[in-house]
Amino acid sequence: MAWIWDLEGNDLARKDLRRLPLRRPAGFWIRLERAFRFRLIVPMLRSRHAPEYTARGVMVGLLWAFTPSVGFQMPLVLGTWLVCARLLKWDFSLIQGLAWTWVTNAFTALPCYYVFFLTGQFLLGHWSDLSGYQSFIRLFHSAFSDEMTLVQSAKAISRILLLDWGVAMSLGSLPWAALMGWLGYRLSLRFVIAYREARARRMTRRAARVAEKAGMTHSG
Repeated sequence: MAWIWDLEGNDLARKDLRRLPLRRPAGFWIRLERAFRFRLIVPMLRSRHAPEYTARGVMVGLLWAFTPSVGFQMPLVLGTWLVCARLLKWDFSLIQGLAWTWVTNAFTALPCYYVFFLTGQFLLGHWSDLSGYQSFIRLFHSAFSDEMTLVQSAKAISRILLLDWGVAMSLGSLPWAALMGWLGYRLSLRFVIAYREARARRMTRRAARVAEKAGMTHSG
């Protein structure tokens, strides 16, 4: 049983409300798909700016996403926006840029870092120094050991990024950042333009149906 109230808080009636069945928690891939759709795709479709403005934001976000800078990507996007918009007069969607750094997160950062490392070692010609993925993961996990303080963990991560494998990862990330930034711009531009054209066609057909109904009403 539940009480039904009006807008002023007065008791109107008492009504039996069926209990809704408990929903099972969505699986990981379903939650990931929803997060991808609502964080990245929907804001693109709702943007009222030119498609190029939105696509440039996606490009900048992906450029920084595919660098070994997890934890600093959003400030880097903000800094890029300030420099480009204020000094270079080359504007892009800051919201899109910030949102698309999300593609490299706690789940995807380490695999991406490993690919960056392998690519960098390939570019440097270090064929005999290709560590296995498991040893790569263990090295990063050791920097977050419960026995280490926050300062010690920060020093360990800094050493990995700057001294041990940082040069190879930074160099190896460059072609990936360029590729993903270019793909992000081209695909998002095409996607937004196609969506707006389809929406315009739907609105045109709807207006035609309304006009046709109005004409039939007047003729009758």
